[in-house]
Amino acid sequence: MTEHVSIRRDGHVAEITFSNPPFNHATVTLLRGLADALEALDAEPECRAVVLAADGKPFCAGADLATHEGGGVGASGGDPLREFYDQALRIFAARKPIVAAIQGAAVGAGLGLAVAADIRVAAPEARFVANFTKLGFHPGFALTHTLPRLIGAHRAGVMFLTAQRYRPEEVLPWGLVDEIAEPGALRESAHRLAREIAENAPLALLATRQTLRAGLLKAVTAALITEHAEQAKLRETEDHAEGVRAVTERRAGRFLGR
Repeated sequence: MTEHVSIRRDGHVAEITFSNPPFNHATVTLLRGLADALEALDAEPECRAVVLAADGKPFCAGADLATHEGGGVGASGGDPLREFYDQALRIFAARKPIVAAIQGAAVGAGLGLAVAADIRVAAPEARFVANFTKLGFHPGFALTHTLPRLIGAHRAGVMFLTAQRYRPEEVLPWGLVDEIAEPGALRESAHRLAREIAENAPLALLATRQTLRAGLLKAVTAALITEHAEQAKLRETEDHAEGVRAVTERRAGRFLGR
């Protein structure tokens, strides 16, 4: 469909693959491409389930906060975060079941993208990181709602407050990952689950998913409004600038609380 996003169809299953080398950073353009693809598949009656996959080593390394142009997300206007989250909302509004195939690091907004899916299959080398506080930043991509909803408030709080990296086997019991694929078999495992979904009645699938996610879009919208406001404030702090430098230089941050 675009330079960054492609669609491949296989019977009642469609695979959306995205690529933004080298780190698959999340940008306005990338999210718009994903949202466009999901909306196109929503309009196709033959599509009953979607596999969301990424090319390259990481799944998605989040926003490129070290880049100041376009607010680090390739935005074109005066409110980069608003542009970014407008596209994220379109992803949450998609109607077909989504199986995410996570082959590497899902960091920050990349974790948010993974959690937006219904089911997550991880390769053994996948990693899950909510590193916002390490960057002197506030969580985003509606993760303050979607992550506690998925794994519980306490575990989500631990992920946010420590900014630790987690392996698939650590988060499998939490429900953050639904299946760990055999080495080299990630896409195959994700498509197997998507085919199992697609064997079922399409109207029943849509109705059931709608019921399960009732109120989600409204709650995500409210979370994004709060996250946007907090991120806009913290983006101007010395701690945020130091956090970005520290992560880039692979060292602990020297934060001053200002």
